[in-house]
Amino acid sequence: MKHLMTTLTGLALAGAMTTAQAADISVGGKNFTEQQILSSMTSQYLEGQGYDVDTRAGMGSAVLRQAQENGQIDLYWEYTGTSLINYNDVSERLGPEETYARVKELDAEKGLVWLAPSAANNTYALAMRADDAEARGILSLSDLAQAINDGESLEIGLNAEFYARDDGWRPLMEAYEFQVGRRDVSRMDTGLVYQALRDGDVDVGLVFATDGRIPAFDFHVLEDDREFFPAYALTPVVRQETLDEFPELEEQMNALSALLDDETMATLNARVDVDRETIERVAQSFLEEHELL
Repeated sequence: MKHLMTTLTGLALAGAMTTAQAADISVGGKNFTEQQILSSMTSQYLEGQGYDVDTRAGMGSAVLRQAQENGQIDLYWEYTGTSLINYNDVSERLGPEETYARVKELDAEKGLVWLAPSAANNTYALAMRADDAEARGILSLSDLAQAINDGESLEIGLNAEFYARDDGWRPLMEAYEFQVGRRDVSRMDTGLVYQALRDGDVDVGLVFATDGRIPAFDFHVLEDDREFFPAYALTPVVRQETLDEFPELEEQMNALSALLDDETMATLNARVDVDRETIERVAQSFLEEHELL
């Protein structure tokens, strides 16, 4: 009986230790390449900093956000425009800094802290083949507008959604004060826009700013110098309760955020989507390169 009691006590202690040793931080991520790279990168980085990390990648956007609000996810990377428009129902057009300030304020009321935003902004953009953009002297959307107003013929490739939406193609032309006839705009699936631009079937194409095909196909993203497109700054968001428990987490995540920009994310995305490297290896090599692992 004494031996049995000792065994039961040992099992109880083991169970208690298992509970006590639950992961310090749960890291979430959405279900597309960029987010999967970031969740892997964050988990590896924090494990290297001594945290016990539970990684839950591949979640839908709304489900992930709800999980964070409910305390099931401590930390993940979100886009400022997604929080502003989708989670906080703000339709007002705001600049990048205003967007960040607004979501930081609104989400603080829900117990969520927006840390330092990265320079990666995964928003809509227009791009050209780099050699063509340089030859034509078109490096920004204002340059594009000027070229069109000067009578230069340019074929535009857009997806059907952006062409038709209320904050899409027509408002963009109004904001930059140019006009393109319908016959000079080709509407197609998003993936086909990249192919058409690469192959020279269109001169200007709609892209997403951190898509891996931008560097892979040698595209130049035209600067949105009038800040027409909504800001989707990639930013680590953490629960206030988690930050209270691990205050050093803010400095650690801000250091990682400072290393990310459009070109960096596009290159990392391309290594997975174009070169077929594994997500874990791409994330690991990035951390090693910056001596964070």
